[in-house]
Amino acid sequence: MTDVETRELRYFVAVAEELHFGRAAARLGIAQPPLSRAISRLEHRLGVRLLDRDRRGAALTDAGRVLLRESRVALDAVAAAAHRTRRAGNPDRPLVLVTKAGASHELLQRLLDAVADDPGAAPVEVLLCEVGEQARLLRDGRADVALMHRPVDDLAGFDTEDLHTEGQVAIVPTRHPLASRDQVTLAEVSDVPGLPIARWPRLDGSYPDGPGPEIHTQSQLAQLVALGRTLLVIPASSRAWQWPEHVAVPVVDAPAITTVIAWPSSISSPEVASLVRSAAALRDS
Repeated sequence: MTDVETRELRYFVAVAEELHFGRAAARLGIAQPPLSRAISRLEHRLGVRLLDRDRRGAALTDAGRVLLRESRVALDAVAAAAHRTRRAGNPDRPLVLVTKAGASHELLQRLLDAVADDPGAAPVEVLLCEVGEQARLLRDGRADVALMHRPVDDLAGFDTEDLHTEGQVAIVPTRHPLASRDQVTLAEVSDVPGLPIARWPRLDGSYPDGPGPEIHTQSQLAQLVALGRTLLVIPASSRAWQWPEHVAVPVVDAPAITTVIAWPSSISSPEVASLVRSAAALRDS
């Protein structure tokens, strides 16, 4: 059996994500030569080439792509074990609920009100994140439950309870002609001269090709829309963060989005079960 240390996996993930040994070494806070030697030793022990190297940087091989995917899972599991062990030692700890900033605002407020009105419920701490970060925070143990959205979020390995299904809207600048429309279609918003659709990160962190700006934060996105540099299509309830310089126009043929409450399948907790029941009761009310 081949033993692989978590330190080696962290080193490999840094190189695989940076695709450059110098940048990876700087990110890890170590010198480049020992990083290169560590990756070479890992390749030798596994008996496969993980990276193709040249003067410009590095590229993942097929084996390297597999190890990157598995390394992320393994490192998340190690981090989750530490987080959950520390939290289990504190019986008064609140449940941590993570959600994308600005998303499902009304539903979240109703859930927090329901928890506050239940004297037997565990307290809930809200952790706001950026696009697509809920899955990682659940997997590495920094959060207990999450509000997520099907089909856009990564729900693999989680149990879920559906809470709310809704249509989508296009968020456009107030001064753009589309702002005066009662409704639009996906085809109409996908090809607007001078107003490309913002590009969200995929589940693996990469961005689709296209002329629109790569979006990293909600505040960046809001300002780019207000400046007339981009538009986006989002669930109708996510427009809670909408600026006065934005207008929301229904997109009649956009796929429906379902908000779910999600938690790791491997976790069995009466506190989590109670919170899920509270959330489900809001759906049925």
